[in-house]
Amino acid sequence: MKKKDNRQGAKPRAGQDNRSGKPGSKPPRQKDAARARAPDYVRPAATAPKEKVQASAPAVEAAPPRPLKERSGALPTEQVPVILESLGAGDFHLIDSGNGLKLEQYGEYRIVRPEAQALWRPSLAERVWDNADAIFTGDTDEEGSGRWRFPKQALGETWPLSLLGVGFLGRFTAFRHVGVFPEQIVHWEWLKQTIEKADRPLKVLNLFGYTGVASLVAASAGAEVTHVDASKKAIGWARENQALAGLENAPIRWICEDAMKFILREERRGNSYDIILTDPPKFGRGTHGEVWDLYDHLPLMLDVCREILSPKALGYVLTAYSIRASFYSMHELMRETMRGAGGEVTSGELVIREAGLDGKTPGRVLSTSLFSRWVPK
Repeated sequence: MKKKDNRQGAKPRAGQDNRSGKPGSKPPRQKDAARARAPDYVRPAATAPKEKVQASAPAVEAAPPRPLKERSGALPTEQVPVILESLGAGDFHLIDSGNGLKLEQYGEYRIVRPEAQALWRPSLAERVWDNADAIFTGDTDEEGSGRWRFPKQALGETWPLSLLGVGFLGRFTAFRHVGVFPEQIVHWEWLKQTIEKADRPLKVLNLFGYTGVASLVAASAGAEVTHVDASKKAIGWARENQALAGLENAPIRWICEDAMKFILREERRGNSYDIILTDPPKFGRGTHGEVWDLYDHLPLMLDVCREILSPKALGYVLTAYSIRASFYSMHELMRETMRGAGGEVTSGELVIREAGLDGKTPGRVLSTSLFSRWVPK
Protein backbone atom coordinates (compact mmCIF):
# COMPACT_ATOMS: atom_id res chain seq x y z
CA MET A 1 0.00 0.00 0.00
CA LYS A 2 1.22 3.45 -0.62
CA LYS A 3 1.30 6.25 1.69
CA LYS A 4 0.96 9.88 1.49
CA ASP A 5 1.69 12.85 3.53
CA ASN A 6 -1.21 14.69 4.82
CA ARG A 7 -1.25 14.70 8.43
CA GLN A 8 -4.63 15.83 9.44
CA GLY A 9 -7.06 13.91 7.42
CA ALA A 10 -4.70 12.76 4.79
CA LYS A 11 -5.71 11.99 1.34
CA PRO A 12 -5.73 8.43 0.18
CA ARG A 13 -2.37 6.85 0.00
CA ALA A 14 -1.54 3.43 -1.03
CA GLY A 15 0.10 1.03 1.33
CA GLN A 16 3.55 2.03 2.00
CA ASP A 17 7.13 5.55 3.45
CA ASN A 18 6.07 9.65 3.24
CA ARG A 19 6.12 10.08 4.04
CA SER A 20 5.28 7.86 0.52
CA GLY A 21 3.85 4.63 -0.42
CA LYS A 22 0.86 4.33 1.77
CA PRO A 23 -2.63 3.57 0.78
CA GLY A 24 -4.55 6.58 -0.17
CA SER A 25 -7.50 8.76 -1.10
CA LYS A 26 -8.33 11.87 0.66
CA PRO A 27 -11.16 13.39 2.61
CA PRO A 28 -13.18 16.14 1.07
CA ARG A 29 -11.55 18.91 3.10
CA GLN A 30 -8.01 19.69 4.04
CA LYS A 31 -8.84 21.09 7.42
CA ASP A 32 -8.89 17.73 9.06
CA ALA A 33 -6.24 16.37 6.80
CA ALA A 34 -2.94 15.49 8.32
CA ARG A 35 -0.51 15.59 5.45
CA ALA A 36 -0.59 12.85 2.93
CA ARG A 37 2.56 11.58 1.42
CA ALA A 38 1.95 9.11 -1.28
CA PRO A 39 4.02 9.85 -4.33
CA ASP A 40 1.63 7.82 -6.43
CA TYR A 41 -0.79 10.62 -5.82
CA VAL A 42 1.79 13.35 -6.13
CA ARG A 43 2.47 14.47 -9.63
CA PRO A 44 5.70 16.49 -9.71
CA ALA A 45 6.93 18.32 -12.73
CA ALA A 46 9.57 15.74 -13.50
CA THR A 47 9.42 12.00 -13.14
CA ALA A 48 11.98 10.03 -11.19
CA PRO A 49 14.50 8.03 -13.19
CA LYS A 50 13.58 4.47 -14.01
CA GLU A 51 15.33 2.26 -11.51
CA LYS A 52 15.48 -1.47 -11.25
CA VAL A 53 13.60 -2.34 -8.10
CA GLN A 54 12.20 -5.55 -6.77
CA ALA A 55 8.74 -5.65 -8.31
CA SER A 56 5.64 -6.82 -6.57
CA ALA A 57 3.98 -10.12 -7.41
CA PRO A 58 1.12 -10.28 -9.95
CA ALA A 59 -2.35 -9.47 -8.69
CA VAL A 60 -4.17 -12.32 -7.00
CA GLU A 61 -7.54 -12.73 -5.40
CA ALA A 62 -7.63 -11.43 -1.87
CA ALA A 63 -7.10 -14.11 0.74
CA PRO A 64 -9.37 -14.34 3.78
CA PRO A 65 -8.15 -11.93 6.46
CA ARG A 66 -5.69 -13.42 8.90
CA PRO A 67 -7.21 -13.46 12.39
CA LEU A 68 -5.52 -11.51 15.16
CA LYS A 69 -3.34 -13.56 17.48
CA GLU A 70 -4.58 -14.27 20.98
CA ARG A 71 -2.18 -12.43 23.29
CA SER A 72 -1.63 -13.20 26.94
CA GLY A 73 0.67 -11.97 29.67
CA ALA A 74 1.24 -8.59 31.23
CA LEU A 75 0.94 -5.37 29.31
CA PRO A 76 4.18 -3.46 28.68
CA THR A 77 4.84 -0.58 31.07
CA GLU A 78 3.90 2.82 29.70
CA GLN A 79 4.92 6.45 29.42
CA VAL A 80 2.15 8.88 28.46
CA PRO A 81 1.79 11.50 27.30
CA VAL A 82 5.23 12.11 25.81
CA ILE A 83 6.05 15.04 23.55
CA LEU A 84 9.02 14.40 21.27
CA GLU A 85 10.26 17.81 20.19
CA SER A 86 12.66 18.87 17.45
CA LEU A 87 14.23 22.30 17.01
CA GLY A 88 15.44 21.22 13.60
CA ALA A 89 18.60 19.48 12.43
CA GLY A 90 21.06 19.67 9.59
CA ASP A 91 19.67 21.76 6.75
CA PHE A 92 16.17 22.15 8.21
CA HIS A 93 14.46 24.32 10.79
CA LEU A 94 11.04 25.91 11.25
CA ILE A 95 11.50 29.70 11.17
CA ASP A 96 8.00 30.93 12.02
CA SER A 97 4.33 29.98 11.71
CA GLY A 98 0.88 31.55 11.85
CA ASN A 99 -2.23 32.48 9.89
CA GLY A 100 -2.48 28.93 8.59
CA LEU A 101 1.05 28.96 7.17
CA LYS A 102 4.58 27.93 8.11
CA LEU A 103 7.89 29.47 7.09
CA GLU A 104 10.69 26.89 6.87
CA GLN A 105 14.37 26.79 6.00
CA TYR A 106 15.42 23.86 3.80
CA GLY A 107 19.08 24.30 2.99
CA GLU A 108 19.53 27.48 1.00
CA TYR A 109 15.80 27.94 0.39
CA ARG A 110 13.23 29.67 2.57
CA ILE A 111 9.82 28.09 1.90
CA VAL A 112 6.20 29.00 2.77
CA ARG A 113 3.62 26.20 2.93
CA PRO A 114 0.07 25.82 4.28
CA GLU A 115 -0.29 24.58 7.87
CA ALA A 116 -3.85 24.33 9.17
CA GLN A 117 -2.76 23.95 12.80
CA ALA A 118 -0.94 27.31 12.88
CA LEU A 119 -3.93 29.19 14.30
CA TRP A 120 -1.94 32.06 15.83
CA ARG A 121 -0.37 35.13 14.28
CA PRO A 122 3.18 35.01 12.88
CA SER A 123 5.91 36.31 15.17
CA LEU A 124 8.18 37.72 12.48
CA ALA A 125 7.56 40.74 10.30
CA GLU A 126 5.75 40.41 6.99
CA ARG A 127 8.91 41.42 5.12
CA VAL A 128 10.61 38.26 6.42
CA TRP A 129 7.85 36.10 4.97
CA ASP A 130 7.89 38.09 1.72
CA ASN A 131 11.55 37.19 1.31
CA ALA A 132 10.73 33.50 0.72
CA ASP A 133 12.28 31.65 -2.22
CA ALA A 134 9.27 29.37 -2.80
CA ILE A 135 5.60 29.67 -1.85
CA PHE A 136 3.00 26.96 -2.31
CA THR A 137 -0.19 28.53 -3.67
CA GLY A 138 -3.33 27.58 -5.55
CA ASP A 139 -5.35 24.59 -4.49
CA THR A 140 -3.93 23.72 -1.07
CA ASP A 141 -6.23 20.75 -0.70
CA GLU A 142 -4.27 17.49 -0.81
CA GLU A 143 -6.53 16.10 -3.53
CA GLY A 144 -6.11 19.12 -5.76
CA SER A 145 -3.18 20.13 -7.86
CA GLY A 146 -1.49 23.12 -6.29
CA ARG A 147 1.47 25.02 -7.60
CA TRP A 148 4.67 26.62 -6.44
CA ARG A 149 5.46 30.29 -6.92
CA PHE A 150 9.08 31.43 -6.96
CA PRO A 151 9.14 35.18 -6.19
CA LYS A 152 12.88 35.73 -6.73
CA GLN A 153 13.82 33.41 -9.56
CA ALA A 154 12.74 30.14 -11.13
CA LEU A 155 14.08 27.15 -9.18
CA GLY A 156 14.70 23.60 -10.30
CA GLU A 157 12.56 20.70 -9.13
CA THR A 158 15.22 19.39 -6.73
CA TRP A 159 18.04 20.69 -4.55
CA PRO A 160 20.53 19.02 -2.17
CA LEU A 161 19.82 18.69 1.55
CA SER A 162 21.37 16.88 4.49
CA LEU A 163 19.99 15.60 7.82
CA LEU A 164 21.90 13.61 10.42
CA GLY A 165 24.84 13.41 8.04
CA VAL A 166 22.79 11.84 5.22
CA GLY A 167 22.46 13.64 1.90
CA PHE A 168 19.22 13.58 -0.13
CA LEU A 169 17.21 15.71 -2.52
CA GLY A 170 14.57 18.22 -1.55
CA ARG A 171 11.83 18.23 -4.15
CA PHE A 172 9.02 20.64 -5.06
CA THR A 173 6.00 18.37 -5.58
CA ALA A 174 2.53 19.27 -6.78
CA PHE A 175 1.06 18.56 -3.35
CA ARG A 176 3.17 21.06 -1.39
CA HIS A 177 5.54 18.44 0.03
CA VAL A 178 9.29 18.66 -0.32
CA GLY A 179 10.45 15.04 -0.21
CA VAL A 180 11.12 14.80 3.53
CA PHE A 181 9.10 14.97 6.74
CA PRO A 182 11.44 16.62 9.26
CA GLU A 183 9.25 16.00 12.30
CA GLN A 184 10.55 12.44 12.03
CA ILE A 185 14.02 13.66 13.00
CA VAL A 186 13.41 12.60 16.61
CA HIS A 187 12.66 9.03 15.48
CA TRP A 188 15.66 9.02 13.13
CA GLU A 189 17.96 10.17 15.93
CA TRP A 190 16.67 7.35 18.14
CA LEU A 191 17.08 4.90 15.24
CA LYS A 192 20.66 5.99 14.55
CA GLN A 193 21.69 5.81 18.22
CA THR A 194 20.05 2.43 18.73
CA ILE A 195 21.82 0.90 15.74
CA GLU A 196 25.20 2.39 16.63
CA LYS A 197 24.97 1.19 20.23
CA ALA A 198 24.01 -2.36 19.31
CA ASP A 199 26.76 -4.95 19.65
CA ARG A 200 25.50 -6.92 16.66
CA PRO A 201 24.26 -6.40 13.09
CA LEU A 202 20.63 -5.26 13.00
CA LYS A 203 17.89 -5.71 10.41
CA VAL A 204 15.51 -2.77 9.94
CA LEU A 205 12.15 -2.83 8.15
CA ASN A 206 10.86 0.56 6.93
CA LEU A 207 7.21 0.31 5.84
CA PHE A 208 5.70 3.17 3.83
CA GLY A 209 9.26 4.39 3.29
CA TYR A 210 8.60 7.29 0.86
CA THR A 211 11.84 8.89 -0.34
CA GLY A 212 13.98 6.74 1.94
CA VAL A 213 15.59 9.19 4.35
CA ALA A 214 14.92 6.92 7.34
CA SER A 215 16.26 3.94 5.39
CA LEU A 216 19.44 5.85 4.56
CA VAL A 217 19.91 6.96 8.17
CA ALA A 218 19.60 3.33 9.30
CA ALA A 219 21.97 2.05 6.60
CA SER A 220 24.55 4.74 7.31
CA ALA A 221 24.50 3.67 10.98
CA GLY A 222 25.33 0.10 9.96
CA ALA A 223 21.97 -1.69 9.65
CA GLU A 224 20.70 -3.96 6.91
CA VAL A 225 17.52 -2.29 5.64
CA THR A 226 14.37 -3.44 3.84
CA HIS A 227 12.47 -0.45 2.45
CA VAL A 228 8.85 -1.03 1.33
CA ASP A 229 6.72 1.42 -0.61
CA ALA A 230 3.95 0.85 -3.14
CA SER A 231 4.95 3.84 -5.25
CA LYS A 232 7.46 3.19 -8.03
CA LYS A 233 8.01 6.92 -8.26
CA ALA A 234 8.91 7.15 -4.57
CA ILE A 235 11.25 4.18 -4.87
CA GLY A 236 12.95 5.92 -7.79
CA TRP A 237 13.40 9.06 -5.69
CA ALA A 238 14.77 6.96 -2.84
CA ARG A 239 17.34 5.39 -5.17
CA GLU A 240 18.38 8.89 -6.26
CA ASN A 241 18.83 9.80 -2.60
CA GLN A 242 20.88 6.65 -2.01
CA ALA A 243 23.31 7.70 -4.74
CA LEU A 244 23.51 11.28 -3.44
CA ALA A 245 24.24 9.97 0.06
CA GLY A 246 27.09 7.83 -1.27
CA LEU A 247 25.41 4.68 0.02
CA GLU A 248 25.14 2.75 -3.28
CA ASN A 249 26.83 -0.25 -1.69
CA ALA A 250 24.82 -0.16 1.53
CA PRO A 251 22.68 -3.26 2.23
CA ILE A 252 19.26 -1.83 1.32
CA ARG A 253 16.49 -3.83 -0.37
CA TRP A 254 14.04 -1.60 -2.24
CA ILE A 255 10.64 -3.35 -2.40
CA CYS A 256 7.79 -1.90 -4.48
CA GLU A 257 4.77 -3.65 -3.03
CA ASP A 258 1.65 -3.32 -0.91
CA ALA A 259 2.87 -3.15 2.70
CA MET A 260 0.31 -5.55 4.15
CA LYS A 261 0.99 -8.17 1.50
CA PHE A 262 4.70 -7.88 2.13
CA ILE A 263 4.56 -8.38 5.90
CA LEU A 264 2.09 -11.27 5.62
CA ARG A 265 4.51 -13.00 3.27
CA GLU A 266 7.42 -12.30 5.62
CA GLU A 267 5.42 -13.87 8.45
CA ARG A 268 4.75 -17.01 6.38
CA ARG A 269 8.42 -17.26 5.49
CA GLY A 270 9.53 -16.86 9.10
CA ASN A 271 11.60 -13.73 8.43
CA SER A 272 12.18 -11.26 11.24
CA TYR A 273 13.52 -7.77 11.94
CA ASP A 274 15.16 -6.09 14.92
CA ILE A 275 13.54 -2.69 14.34
CA ILE A 276 10.33 -1.92 12.45
CA LEU A 277 9.23 1.57 11.38
CA THR A 278 5.71 2.01 10.05
CA ASP A 279 4.01 5.24 9.02
CA PRO A 280 0.66 4.29 7.46
CA PRO A 281 -1.81 6.70 5.87
CA LYS A 282 -5.45 7.03 6.77
CA PHE A 283 -6.64 5.54 3.48
CA GLY A 284 -5.04 4.36 0.27
CA ARG A 285 -4.61 1.74 -2.40
CA GLY A 286 -1.76 -0.65 -3.04
CA THR A 287 0.08 -1.57 -6.21
CA HIS A 288 -2.79 -3.78 -7.44
CA GLY A 289 -5.73 -1.79 -6.09
CA GLU A 290 -5.59 -3.21 -2.56
CA VAL A 291 -7.62 -1.02 -0.23
CA TRP A 292 -6.08 0.22 3.00
CA ASP A 293 -8.17 1.84 5.73
CA LEU A 294 -6.27 2.68 8.89
CA TYR A 295 -9.20 2.14 11.25
CA ASP A 296 -9.98 -1.25 9.72
CA HIS A 297 -6.48 -2.56 9.05
CA LEU A 298 -4.10 -1.04 11.60
CA PRO A 299 -4.76 -3.70 14.28
CA LEU A 300 -3.83 -6.48 11.85
CA MET A 301 -0.77 -4.62 10.59
CA LEU A 302 0.53 -4.16 14.14
CA ASP A 303 -0.26 -7.78 14.94
CA VAL A 304 1.65 -9.11 11.93
CA CYS A 305 4.57 -6.80 12.66
CA ARG A 306 4.67 -8.17 16.21
CA GLU A 307 5.09 -11.65 14.70
CA ILE A 308 8.02 -10.59 12.51
CA LEU A 309 9.89 -8.81 15.29
CA SER A 310 12.99 -10.80 16.16
CA PRO A 311 13.31 -12.39 19.63
CA LYS A 312 15.90 -9.72 20.45
CA ALA A 313 14.05 -6.82 18.82
CA LEU A 314 15.10 -3.31 19.83
CA GLY A 315 12.10 -1.27 18.78
CA TYR A 316 8.83 -0.84 16.94
CA VAL A 317 7.74 2.67 15.90
CA LEU A 318 4.29 3.73 14.66
CA THR A 319 3.37 7.23 13.53
CA ALA A 320 0.05 8.52 12.21
CA TYR A 321 -0.85 11.87 10.68
CA SER A 322 -4.31 11.47 9.32
CA ILE A 323 -6.57 10.17 12.04
CA ARG A 324 -9.13 11.96 14.13
CA ALA A 325 -8.22 10.31 17.38
CA SER A 326 -6.30 10.76 20.57
CA PHE A 327 -2.81 9.31 20.74
CA TYR A 328 -4.31 7.07 23.43
CA SER A 329 -6.07 5.02 20.74
CA MET A 330 -2.69 4.14 19.22
CA HIS A 331 -1.11 3.74 22.63
CA GLU A 332 -3.60 1.20 23.93
CA LEU A 333 -3.57 -0.71 20.64
CA MET A 334 0.23 -0.90 20.73
CA ARG A 335 0.20 -2.11 24.35
CA GLU A 336 -2.35 -4.81 23.57
CA THR A 337 -0.36 -5.86 20.50
CA MET A 338 2.83 -6.16 22.57
CA ARG A 339 1.12 -7.87 25.53
CA GLY A 340 3.42 -10.50 26.97
CA ALA A 341 6.52 -9.09 25.24
CA GLY A 342 7.66 -7.02 28.19
CA GLY A 343 9.30 -3.69 27.51
CA GLU A 344 7.68 -0.28 27.50
CA VAL A 345 5.32 1.63 25.23
CA THR A 346 5.80 5.40 24.92
CA SER A 347 3.14 7.41 23.10
CA GLY A 348 2.24 11.02 22.44
CA GLU A 349 2.91 13.65 19.79
CA LEU A 350 5.75 14.70 17.52
CA VAL A 351 6.20 18.47 17.48
CA ILE A 352 8.54 20.98 15.84
CA ARG A 353 9.54 24.12 17.70
CA GLU A 354 10.07 27.37 15.84
CA ALA A 355 13.74 28.30 15.77
CA GLY A 356 13.74 31.79 14.27
CA LEU A 357 15.83 33.08 11.41
CA ASP A 358 19.08 31.93 13.03
CA GLY A 359 17.78 28.40 13.71
CA LYS A 360 18.63 28.79 17.41
CA THR A 361 15.88 30.98 18.88
CA PRO A 362 13.12 28.79 20.38
CA GLY A 363 9.56 29.88 19.74
CA ARG A 364 6.15 28.25 19.64
CA VAL A 365 5.52 24.57 19.06
CA LEU A 366 3.74 23.16 16.01
CA SER A 367 2.17 19.73 16.49
CA THR A 368 2.66 17.40 13.53
CA SER A 369 1.58 13.83 14.30
CA LEU A 370 0.81 11.08 16.78
CA PHE A 371 3.24 8.31 17.62
CA SER A 372 3.62 5.15 19.67
CA ARG A 373 6.92 3.36 20.23
CA TRP A 374 7.66 0.03 21.90
CA VAL A 375 11.16 -0.76 23.15
CA PRO A 376 12.44 -3.66 25.29
CA LYS A 377 13.59 -2.82 28.81
